[in-house]
Amino acid sequence: MTVGRRSDAPRKGDLREQALLDAAEELLEHTSLENLTVEAIAQRAGISRGSLYFYFGNKHEVLAALVERTMRTIRAHADATARDESSSPLKAMERAVHATEQVWRAHSTVMRAAVDYSALHPVIGAAWSETVERFARTMTQVLRSAGIPEEDGPGGASALAYALCWMTERTFYRAACSGEGDLERASATIVEIWRRVMTG
Repeated sequence: MTVGRRSDAPRKGDLREQALLDAAEELLEHTSLENLTVEAIAQRAGISRGSLYFYFGNKHEVLAALVERTMRTIRAHADATARDESSSPLKAMERAVHATEQVWRAHSTVMRAAVDYSALHPVIGAAWSETVERFARTMTQVLRSAGIPEEDGPGGASALAYALCWMTERTFYRAACSGEGDLERASATIVEIWRRVMTG
């Protein structure tokens, strides 16, 4: 009997692509996107420059894929919050904010790059906006569960959730730019703002 490759086993190409993304994230820790080169990414990943072009056309495509990979983590947290029916709205909010803090802590370089280059590169901007807006849709449900009605105008659950999610994004961005130690304080402030909105 012939045993085939397991369907969930990573393919060589998948591993190479992930290695390229890992290499780009490491390099962005101390290199700006302007100074980042495909040669450097390929060298760090241990493959040839020509092999890199099999997966990505240029460094901007590498960054877009890197942003998308990180955004999937945030979207997974949003989905987990949406599925959780056992926690109180306040607990759900706190868990969502702290989960977002952890992504910023683990991938601050990518997150900052996503904000910095979202206006310049449409693919990056679309991935970033969709992630924040998906989180806002989830948090709209959390606000509704807290008793905030869905209504037209600035006081509705949807309007508040969108504004608060974009505030959350910007607060974490500023904290990440000023030092890792500020992320915990930023997270505490964000939770307090959400709490005050939810409790009136």
